[in-house]
Amino acid sequence: MVSPNLIRHQTTDEPVEINDNTKKLFQVIYSEQDKKEDGDSDAPVIRVSELISRLAFFYEKVRNAVDYDEEHLLRKNAISRILRRQVVIEGVIKDVDSESLSNHLLVELIRGGYLPNNKVPEIKIQEVSLLLEKYIRLKDKLALKGNVSINLKSDISEAKDVINEKNQMIRWLLDLAACEIEDNLAPNRVKQMIVNNMFDVLSSDIVLPKELPYESDLEIQIYLSMGRKFLKLDKEMLSFVLFKYYNDAWTELGKKDKFTNEDDEKLNKIATATKELMHKIEAQLNHPLAKQLDKIVRRYSLFFNVLSETIEENPTKVYAEIQKGEKGFLNLIRKNCEKKYNKAKSRLWRAALRSIIYIFLTKSIFVFLIEVPAIKWFNEPLNPLSLAINVAFPAILLFFIVLMTQRPQDDNTNRIIEGIKEIAFLGKEKKQPMILRVPKKRNLLASFIFNFIYAASFLFSVYVIIMGLGFIGFNWVSITIFLFFLAFVSFFSIIVARGVKDLMIIERKENLGTFVIDLFYMPIILVGRWLSNNISRVNVFIFIFDFIIEAPFKILVEVAEDWTKYVRERRDNME
Repeated sequence: MVSPNLIRHQTTDEPVEINDNTKKLFQVIYSEQDKKEDGDSDAPVIRVSELISRLAFFYEKVRNAVDYDEEHLLRKNAISRILRRQVVIEGVIKDVDSESLSNHLLVELIRGGYLPNNKVPEIKIQEVSLLLEKYIRLKDKLALKGNVSINLKSDISEAKDVINEKNQMIRWLLDLAACEIEDNLAPNRVKQMIVNNMFDVLSSDIVLPKELPYESDLEIQIYLSMGRKFLKLDKEMLSFVLFKYYNDAWTELGKKDKFTNEDDEKLNKIATATKELMHKIEAQLNHPLAKQLDKIVRRYSLFFNVLSETIEENPTKVYAEIQKGEKGFLNLIRKNCEKKYNKAKSRLWRAALRSIIYIFLTKSIFVFLIEVPAIKWFNEPLNPLSLAINVAFPAILLFFIVLMTQRPQDDNTNRIIEGIKEIAFLGKEKKQPMILRVPKKRNLLASFIFNFIYAASFLFSVYVIIMGLGFIGFNWVSITIFLFFLAFVSFFSIIVARGVKDLMIIERKENLGTFVIDLFYMPIILVGRWLSNNISRVNVFIFIFDFIIEAPFKILVEVAEDWTKYVRERRDNME
């Protein structure tokens, strides 16, 4: 592969010149692709049994099917689960060795298909071990601090609260450890360069009005917004970003392959301030600037995503098109947008199919375990039609919502092209700053009136649905369950369709139809969001998998793995 020469030549159409940040992006993308072409090294790698891995991989697929989450979070979530299982058992914090924990973690991730077999170098065990050692030492300091604070003569309930608080902090640390390990296992120089470039643009263009007293928080809030909208980080990963932000020496601890007295002193300071730090992090995650910044950053995330993906297809070719002028380059951008639209639609259908299966299975189980017994308990008539509708309707509703989700059109692509010109070409930069608004507080009377109208429209919608269901023979138990899943799936469909919505720059046009939908259907979606946020915390299927099935299953996998190694050794001795 020939490295792109970042010197501007004569062009055949309108001459353009890319800025320094875009040149750096070209160079990083090229170097990363060139690195992949060099091939694998001869370093020893971690190997597990292919047969046993298939069993573990199947288990992880089934387990993830009942805990719907975005695909890029599955490995991080698996790391968190493994750490909790190894460190915390039935509320008891175990003493663990970082190296054995690291080895066990990587082997489980390979078995589960989260890392490739025969590809992860053994040196990675030591790297992850050093990361874990920081958290284990900090955990021990928090545990010691908790033991000191409990007086034997103190009230039992107070002592219990102290222990619960300490355990909560330790579980929080394990989530942070999972995030740092995920970063170590999947470093991405291209994304990091994009984050740096996007931050340069946004930090110079976004301005706070004098009335907002958040100047000291603006930079970290921009960074968090990029995490939410570009990197798609969840709350735990954003917490890790803030944890590093407030503890700037954290990443340097243990860098010398051992912990020094100076490292130990730093850990003592962190342990002392951990409780206060958790509150500071929570405050930053719920900052008043977050919603405004997310709206801005979402657009720029799309601009940088399309730009980087266009370059990644062929850096040399793309740069050659820029040297000729902007026309050929912008045509490549347009083609890439079309690919992204088609890919997003395909991904939407895959996610929808997975979700439909998940909803259908869980709903079927719900009907036979709860709805039918409840109907009999309350001596209500059992209507097979209502049971069939309650089983099928949520999945059918999701199918039709996905079917009605439209892909972006040409005017959306044109807006993306203008945004890419702004971030990539010299002389096309934004001339006016983006000034954030001062949030307007609605007076109590207006708030009361609007809330009343919203509540009335919700109640009217529910009334119409109840009348319709009653007409076809639903009893009150089946109606309650129908309404529950209607709200839940309505919100769930928004999550599923997010990939397509994220490609939309042009805002939706308002008309009578959208007004009616917002007035009568949006309250149901909001109820679904509330249900999702609260009921997902008590997922009985996840409880069964994590606390009843997973631990014994993993032990059986370990025994099977040892047996296959034994058989292999015996076979080798025969030769």
